[in-house]
Amino acid sequence: MTDSEPQAKKKMSSSLAQLKKFTTVVADTGDFEAMKQYKPTDATTNPSLMLSAANMPQYKHLITEAVKYGRKAGNPVKQLKAAADMLLVLFGNEILKIVPGRVSTEVDARLSFDKEASIQKARHLIQLYEELGIKKDRILIKLASTWEGIQAAKELEEVHGIHCNLTLLFSFCQAVACAEAGVTLISPFVGRILDWHVANTGQKTYESHEDPGVTSVTKIYNYYKKFGYKTVVMGASFRNVGQVKALAGCDLLTISPKLLEELDSSNEEVYESLTEKSALKADVEKVTVDEKLFRWMLNEDQMASDKLSEGIRKFAEDSRKLETLLKEHLSKAK
Repeated sequence: MTDSEPQAKKKMSSSLAQLKKFTTVVADTGDFEAMKQYKPTDATTNPSLMLSAANMPQYKHLITEAVKYGRKAGNPVKQLKAAADMLLVLFGNEILKIVPGRVSTEVDARLSFDKEASIQKARHLIQLYEELGIKKDRILIKLASTWEGIQAAKELEEVHGIHCNLTLLFSFCQAVACAEAGVTLISPFVGRILDWHVANTGQKTYESHEDPGVTSVTKIYNYYKKFGYKTVVMGASFRNVGQVKALAGCDLLTISPKLLEELDSSNEEVYESLTEKSALKADVEKVTVDEKLFRWMLNEDQMASDKLSEGIRKFAEDSRKLETLLKEHLSKAK
């Protein structure tokens, strides 16, 4: 090894730095310290991440502030709802002090099949942000990719100018419906698609380019770019860095601190896998999805049906746990 070889290696950008040249990196965490360390452009949270963060001592002051706000709301039921909503917004507000872009804040998963209630909740969250001096263009409202969630997002975008992030997305029909609704962003779940295939098929391992989650997002990305949809794709829920690298070039990728650390500590080369140029050559036909076809296609896709319902249940469960935590604090504050 020559003297110049170690120096050349030192000069090589980290895999994370290379990835950022092709893709906007988003932190998939509620941990502020991780955001400061890896400097993502945006950040996204969900009820599970919120629950984890709320149990950390360093964020106790946010719980205290949310409870103080909730105490002004009237009866115990209203107090709990007010405190829970404010806690989401307080976390989002802190995140926006760190990231230069946007934060995604999730509507209660228990409203996933109620269009009007989802719209009402989204508008209320935006109002709370605005009361803290945060403009709505820095917020993405997250909604589950049910038919009702997608239609709620359509109205929020068109009528109220509120940008939406459609989450728990596992199938092509969900992606098409989101694009036709004109939503700002979708979050297809790469890792959870892989989880289902590992659990329910005979194949337990996949090369990155053959990973079912990777191929699903690749198809969606190519479809959007080929037919000129403005909705952007943010791959989410990664299980390994191979999945992340295989989707380099995707509009955005939201990545956990653990995988961000792996990418940051590695100097392996990252290649641009997805490009608009290659998407234009993709062998995909344009389709139109109405409610009947959406429900049928989703029903025919066992993986997507399983993971969508499971995801909603899990997020709802963690929302209830977060409310239990807040309820305890509200009772002590009396």
